[in-house]
Amino acid sequence: MKKLSARRRHPLAAVVVLLLALAATGGLYTAFAPADKAQADTAAQSLAIDEGKKLYAVGCASCHGTGGEGSTDGPSLVGVGAAAVDFQVGTGRMPAQQPGAQVPKKKVIYSQAEIDQLAAFVASLGAGPNVPTEEQYNPEGADIAEGGELFRTNCAQCHNFTGKGGALTNGKYAPTLEDVDPKHLYEAMQTGPQNMPSFPDTTLTEKNKKDIIAYLDAVNSDDSESPGGLELGGLGPVSEGLFGWIFGLGGLIAVAVWVAARTAKAKKS
Repeated sequence: MKKLSARRRHPLAAVVVLLLALAATGGLYTAFAPADKAQADTAAQSLAIDEGKKLYAVGCASCHGTGGEGSTDGPSLVGVGAAAVDFQVGTGRMPAQQPGAQVPKKKVIYSQAEIDQLAAFVASLGAGPNVPTEEQYNPEGADIAEGGELFRTNCAQCHNFTGKGGALTNGKYAPTLEDVDPKHLYEAMQTGPQNMPSFPDTTLTEKNKKDIIAYLDAVNSDDSESPGGLELGGLGPVSEGLFGWIFGLGGLIAVAVWVAARTAKAKKS
């Protein structure tokens, strides 16, 4: 009788076996799930590249070459990265209507999904800057004052101190930065589109870029006030000087003519 009672299972034995089975199942999931996810991500990336290649052949290859090697009508795209594609195509600058000194911003003709596919294909041609995440370009909590210092030091020479834009040489110009998507501002600093120099993280850190974006958002906001009164479009000393010459000097001339006419009339009487 003692021997039989010794062989009896503990009441919790079944529970322990069940827990061990669940743990084993979880371990197997942990072991195999990441591999499955990685394979799915790789398959999705390959599909995006294939679809992007088709879009590229139709809309881009005639200028940039079938393999992105460039031609007399367009620069090489090898190594420009996904960020350059997202900026150029996402702002409507590409595909360009015609070659010229400056490719203007225009209506976007691709959906964001198609832009992502084009970016994936171009990124596959050579390593380059990736499309930034929202965390990277979101200006919330950034240092606006520091952004203003950085912008006036690095950007105002072309874009004006409030980002209104300005003329350059030989038909080129620095476009206005008003109402530009923060993501595109970040990408422009990353990639240096057209006549603009690039500012990689070694030159302007991720925080620096966020500060600049926050500054532009503040000075171009509807809530922003001009401490100097009438800002004349915020275009700087050229417009202010022109205003002074036309209205200031013109007003002085008008007063001088009026005084002279009154003096002559008084002498006659």
